[in-house]
Amino acid sequence: MKGKVASMLSDLLSKELVQLDVDAADWEDAIRKAAQPLVDNKKITVGYVDDIIKGVHELGPYIVITEHVALPHARPESGALEPAIGITVLKTPVEFGSADNDPVKFLFPLAAKDSESHLGALQSLVELLSDPDFFVQLEAAKTAEEIVGLVNQKEGRL
Repeated sequence: MKGKVASMLSDLLSKELVQLDVDAADWEDAIRKAAQPLVDNKKITVGYVDDIIKGVHELGPYIVITEHVALPHARPESGALEPAIGITVLKTPVEFGSADNDPVKFLFPLAAKDSESHLGALQSLVELLSDPDFFVQLEAAKTAEEIVGLVNQKEGRL
């Protein structure tokens, strides 16, 4: 199992990748700010972030996966260095151009090294996103540690 599959979201999340009360001018700014901790912690390159934004320009807001939630990601070869996921809560939601799911308040920037290793973590994220309590608790959280603890708790790891 070593180095193979991240089975849970909490395997890819650390408090360094969590941000609360982030001000974003627009969707591009939101993506750049959400991804910055992943750049700072050597999980992705700046080119990876540029590719996320380029993808939205070319394909539309496909990264807005459910109401108020975006999953910014790009192809692994765009500059994913290590598997990781961040969590960013915006102070004020921003429009991404998704008719059904705007405005976006929560961003979960994802770095995947290949197309398989992060599937368990994505499955875990889907389960969290389908839990209405998760968003209430996410909004109420005051620290990055609280959010990491919340994810661990939701995954049954505490």
